Amino acid sequence: MDGAVEWLAARGCQAAAEKDFTVEIDNGCDDWDYSRAADYLLNRLRELRKQHERVCLISGGEVTVKVTKGGVGGRNQQFALACATRIAGEDITVLSGGTDGIDGNSPAAGAIADGTTLARAERLGLEAVGYLNSFNAHEFFIALGDAIVTGPTGNNLRDLRILLAY
Repeated sequence: MDGAVEWLAARGCQAAAEKDFTVEIDNGCDDWDYSRAADYLLNRLRELRKQHERVCLISGGEVTVKVTKGGVGGRNQQFALACATRIAGEDITVLSGGTDGIDGNSPAAGAIADGTTLARAERLGLEAVGYLNSFNAHEFFIALGDAIVTGPTGNNLRDLRILLAY
């Protein structure tokens, strides 16, 4: 892991520990397909949750997306949307963002999803799987107000994913 990403992860660990989360860092899915990485990290989070009341799983590096249809978004928003389809109704929150402030062809750095994401989307008439399959995660998260838009940061220290179970 890059030194700056290690610093970010350490700060995240400290903040989570101060909120009584058990913290683990797992960078085992670097360069994996976003869907496989979502399955892996969510399964790891659920396993940790069996042993601890509150868990924070931090993952650095970059997942990959093979875009087969035109849409707006990038690997972080695609990862967050894949997670949203897997955590409906659960007390889990996922943040995935690029340290450079740009995710794919969108103006966002990434997105946040939680156990309420799908229900909130349905109330707005948004069908998550359709956005996921069309690689249009940015439009989905913008409509929900869950896109992370920072603007370009001038840094590119890889991506950071934070998964919380509480």
